[in-house]
Amino acid sequence: MYAQRQDMEDVFGLKEVITLTDRNRQGEIDDVVLRKALARASSEIDSYIGSRYTLPLSADIIPEALVDRCCDITRFKLCGTSGVQLTEEIRARYEDAVRYLEQIASGKIKLGTGEIGTAKTTNTVKFASGGRQFGRDKTNGGAF
Repeated sequence: MYAQRQDMEDVFGLKEVITLTDRNRQGEIDDVVLRKALARASSEIDSYIGSRYTLPLSADIIPEALVDRCCDITRFKLCGTSGVQLTEEIRARYEDAVRYLEQIASGKIKLGTGEIGTAKTTNTVKFASGGRQFGRDKTNGGAF
């Protein structure tokens, strides 16, 4: 995953993360709910960057920019499920995150050099033939 519980707390504060995840009104973060949302957000990120980088990225070198985007996507995905209203700010941060990921996918933004991921070569096709199955020499000169 690109972000963890502590990242969500650092970005949005403990109170908001509790509000986003506390389905049973216990007054604390529901780690199961949060982990699932972080995993879904990370999967969404992978769907964009996977076209450019070898996945999974090494956990110890994940760029801070992806951590922030993962938090924004997670927050967006948790809205509406626990009575948290989707605000214009939450939607805008999610849309900004998606635009950023689209730019990574198109190659306009790079995550870093070689360490983070190796750019995939795309559009390469290799054909191999096992020989002719129906040639004149095998069909009596084409006469049936």
